[in-house]
Amino acid sequence: MNIPHVHQAGVRDVDFGARVKIVEPCNLYGCRIGDDCFVGPFVEIQKDVSLGARTRVQSHAFICELVTIGEDCFIGHGVMFINDTFSTGGPARGRKELWRETVIGNRVSVGSNATILPVRIVDDVVIGAGAVVTKDITTAGTYAGNPARLLRARK
Repeated sequence: MNIPHVHQAGVRDVDFGARVKIVEPCNLYGCRIGDDCFVGPFVEIQKDVSLGARTRVQSHAFICELVTIGEDCFIGHGVMFINDTFSTGGPARGRKELWRETVIGNRVSVGSNATILPVRIVDDVVIGAGAVVTKDITTAGTYAGNPARLLRARK
């Protein structure tokens, strides 16, 4: 009988700011969580991710390597960040040089079950639930759909 190599979910090698609240079970490793952040249950935040102060990450979210999220952000339930664009026609399969980064500005809210590909998003943006962000967002406002499109610019 074969015995699998088992990895336990947990919290390890995390740089926590002050007054951070996490709800287990979650899998956080090698990341930075700013002051006054909240991380809900069943969340994975991978190494080299940075969450700015007062950011909230709701349950079942996945934040992969190469993601930076600004201050005062909200990441809804089930939001998925992607760092592999399948630029070679398939998965990078561990070839990290093919991965791309995502940078989220301040005061960005991402609705439940949205998918965020490697992009840059400016400050003061709302991403609707279920949206798929495939391109940089350079204008503050509200975006929704697949692919996400501007519905209303911020005044």
